[in-house]
Amino acid sequence: MKTIGVIGGMSWESSAEYYRLLNRHAKARLGGHHNARSLMLTVDFAPVEAHQRAGDWHALGEQMADAARQLERGGAALVLLATNTMHRVCEAIEAAITVPFLHIADPTGEALRAEGIERVGLLGTRYTMEQTFYAGRLRERFGLDTLIPDDAGRAHVHRIIYDELCHGVVEPRSRAIYCDVIDELRARGAQAVILGCTEITLLIKQEHSTLPVFDTTALHAQRAVDWAIEADHP
Repeated sequence: MKTIGVIGGMSWESSAEYYRLLNRHAKARLGGHHNARSLMLTVDFAPVEAHQRAGDWHALGEQMADAARQLERGGAALVLLATNTMHRVCEAIEAAITVPFLHIADPTGEALRAEGIERVGLLGTRYTMEQTFYAGRLRERFGLDTLIPDDAGRAHVHRIIYDELCHGVVEPRSRAIYCDVIDELRARGAQAVILGCTEITLLIKQEHSTLPVFDTTALHAQRAVDWAIEADHP
């Protein structure tokens, strides 16, 4: 199979989940002792988070582009960005490399449409929920109507990601808050919910949700492995 390059570290908790999922899916596809051929470049999340708060997306784009170039030089045939929020700067990454870049929203959008979903709730950081880069792509490419939580819900979802999940803290009370937010989205007409932050998979599983769950982390990793295998055996 081709080599998958992963820009990780945002946070490392979800990057570890990516590594597990990539290898698990490769083994499921190929059997035996197979695992995924992969490279991961782990950035330091502290300056990334500071740039996010400051709204310095230009600096973040430069940093992600540099990470992608390093992965390509190392032999990656496909590049993944193991975070939903930082897809805000995906154009900078795509411009920096000659190998394909797999956008995290695309496997999710395709999975939603395959299930006949038209209106979906979106959970993620404030940047993902409130800016247009993510919901806009889902609308333009997949015709999806995206709902986000109200102000209080967005504040809770964002805080739990940064203050707890990014530090590996998984609290039952926080799960209950997320479940309440999901229920509110369902009441407003959402047919499913996107776990649009790669850490949310640590907190919310299908059994916790009254709506069908579309886990961007799992869908992204699975599509990457499928591509790497199929590209090597066209």
